[in-house]
Amino acid sequence: MEIEHEGRNLYVDVDGPADAPTVLLLHGITATGRTWEWLVPDLVDRFRVIRLDFRGHGRSSRAPGAYSRDGYVSDAAATLRALGGAPAVVIGHSLGGATAIALAQRHPELVRALVLEDPPLGGGPRTLEGNSLRDGFTAMRTSVPRLQASGIPVAKLAEVLAAAPSPVGKPFGELVHPDAIDAMAAAMLELDASVLDLAVGNAPMPDSDPTIAPTVPALVMTADPASPDCVARPDSVDRLRSLSPHVEIEVMAGASHLIHDELVNRDPLRRTVLEFLARLG
Repeated sequence: MEIEHEGRNLYVDVDGPADAPTVLLLHGITATGRTWEWLVPDLVDRFRVIRLDFRGHGRSSRAPGAYSRDGYVSDAAATLRALGGAPAVVIGHSLGGATAIALAQRHPELVRALVLEDPPLGGGPRTLEGNSLRDGFTAMRTSVPRLQASGIPVAKLAEVLAAAPSPVGKPFGELVHPDAIDAMAAAMLELDASVLDLAVGNAPMPDSDPTIAPTVPALVMTADPASPDCVARPDSVDRLRSLSPHVEIEVMAGASHLIHDELVNRDPLRRTVLEFLARLG
């Protein structure tokens, strides 16, 4: 379904009972709500599950000008208000995690709890300098429009991606689930590549105040700090931990930034998330 916001349409998938507590699932930059499809069956018995495609991503409208960090927070807030889903548990990966933090700070009435998967946590210059993701985003900025213009089918692009090296070096086909590769391929062919201008310049993430700790229960799952694409760096994680007793930290040993897509880490992440949700009551 679509909702109207700021003169454009935002695409959302909604599953589960209309009167159940809400979980809002937010994807990372270049992805779509499809990246969370595997988790929906674990949630729909207890929750109303909303998956949003951010502006410029997936089936949502493109922005008429440059993309702003604040725009993604606005999309998330508008989605919850339009669908009557607040206060919600907000689960976000990377860009989605940063959006969730900023949403909780700016619109606390909309957020019941946070689950953050390898999010940037703010503080200091937020660039991807030295992170292997930056090279990948730089390449995508030019390759995505060419792929879209070529008319390559999703299935063929998925084959190409499976053989391509991931940010940690392994081919994607050896690192992540097949459904994750399919979701990546579809997302690339729907993406407005200009969303990457923030990623290859400064940071693609919404601004949040690193001195303001979450006042709601929060679970932060980080990639292995030794991974070249880890975004939730140890110094920012330690700072967050010191600010709030509401924050739980789970470092996923051996994990890359794509924790929930990985063959070896999806199930551990699933268990960690479901256990956290069960503790919320």
